[in-house]
Amino acid sequence: MKFGRFQHQSRSFYGIVEGDRVDELDGSPFATWKTNGKTHALSAVKTLIPCEPRNFYCAGLNYAAHIEWAAKRKGLPVKMPEKADVGYRSNNALAATGEAIVIPADSTGPVQFEGELVAVVGKTAKHLTEASALSCILGYTLGNDVSERSWQKSDRTLWRAKNCDTWKPMGPYIATGLDPMNLDVEIHINGKRVAGYNTSKMIFSAQHYIAEITKYMTLHPGDVIWLGTDDATEPDLKDGDVCEIIQKDIGVLRSPVVRAKA
Repeated sequence: MKFGRFQHQSRSFYGIVEGDRVDELDGSPFATWKTNGKTHALSAVKTLIPCEPRNFYCAGLNYAAHIEWAAKRKGLPVKMPEKADVGYRSNNALAATGEAIVIPADSTGPVQFEGELVAVVGKTAKHLTEASALSCILGYTLGNDVSERSWQKSDRTLWRAKNCDTWKPMGPYIATGLDPMNLDVEIHINGKRVAGYNTSKMIFSAQHYIAEITKYMTLHPGDVIWLGTDDATEPDLKDGDVCEIIQKDIGVLRSPVVRAKA
């Protein structure tokens, strides 16, 4: 099943995506819901971000090939993480599929994509084990952890480097019933495949991250956990590009890229 969040005229609602149509819901997938008999063509509604998270967690370095690529690019030795590292992102950076990634005029770059699988929490959870970790997950969506590498070096908290407005596209839908440890994710720039990986290559599993977070913090419905990226994150994003994060069961997260004028 694929849940989405949509806007029609001035009204927003959750729906179930069936091919090229949306069956509208009363309620939400994070509480109680039922179909209400209203159906819309996908082309007639605006797709919104699939949830508005209370908390926005992210995995640190979680794929070997990405770590090796980054180390080589910087001329540094390869060092794999010894434990799962959990970070945060800002909700202000979230953007829906179809909305532009806006590069600030003073960015010197490079600005790069990071296509990621995102776990969406469906119910309140604390003190989960790895064996029970997925019991709190509603489903999975896609994210693009857009990153400005020069700011990443200079900003200790990554406040600009990772969190500019529009720099966290997420969507298009939340797909249920998937195995987070065996999904193929591809990244296309201007229609050309530039990167891809299978989530089975995570250093620390989705289950491990979820269990680790719940040792210390309560997960709430609608929270999201971005699970890292693999492969090189090149070419750099530039004005006029279209970046797509693709997973066949979830859909296509599509983002045009524009540079703000000074």
